[in-house]
Amino acid sequence: MDGLVAYFTLIGFGPTGWGVPLLRAATMTVAVSLAAFGVGIVFGVFGCWAKLSKSVVAQSAAAVYTTVLRGVPDLLVIYLLYFGGSQAIGAIARTFGHQGFFGLNGFVVGMMAVGIISGAYQTEVLRGAYLAIPKGELEAARVASMGRLLMLRRIIAPQTLRFALPGMGNVWQLILKESALISVVGLIEIMNQTRLAVGRTGAAFSFYITGAILFLVITTFSGAAFRRAEAWAMRGMAGRVRQ
Repeated sequence: MDGLVAYFTLIGFGPTGWGVPLLRAATMTVAVSLAAFGVGIVFGVFGCWAKLSKSVVAQSAAAVYTTVLRGVPDLLVIYLLYFGGSQAIGAIARTFGHQGFFGLNGFVVGMMAVGIISGAYQTEVLRGAYLAIPKGELEAARVASMGRLLMLRRIIAPQTLRFALPGMGNVWQLILKESALISVVGLIEIMNQTRLAVGRTGAAFSFYITGAILFLVITTFSGAAFRRAEAWAMRGMAGRVRQ
């Protein structure tokens, strides 16, 4: 009982508790994950377009992108963007007479790194969703002389999103876990904050289990949100199947 009281005192919002820093770290985790998810969608859309295009160059570039980003360790990509990007900016700055190390913003690097990585997965998710669209619907749109933009807005985009939602939910969960890797660039998210707290207090088990609980809470609520979105998107499909 005393141990439980000590635990809640340690992670609480009292004068000696770490509740506020942990809550801020959880907010940062959600923020950088949402930003990375948005970046990943942009890369995924362009990657999907390239893979489905008739251009051999575009198809080859998309194939290289998805193969490399899914094959290289995620931490290596983060290091490459952070330290490699800082070195490149430093080299450019030195040509104008500036000296010293130029560190990139941890949030921006984390957002771009995880976003580019997730974009490789979202490329395949969106490509599979597009290929799942019934060909009859596309043929009917062409027979009705529907233009490309109108077909994209009324058929392709809604149907692709409908079939892509389950896969995109999985990618979102992957991004949330990958956000822990961003701690290496100094961003104070859940993983980094728990490590700092352990260094200050020595209570490794208490803070690491709290970090795990925070991740589970975020993934549970976001997973439920995606399931509701899937149910809403598929609301008209059951009737079609019965018919």
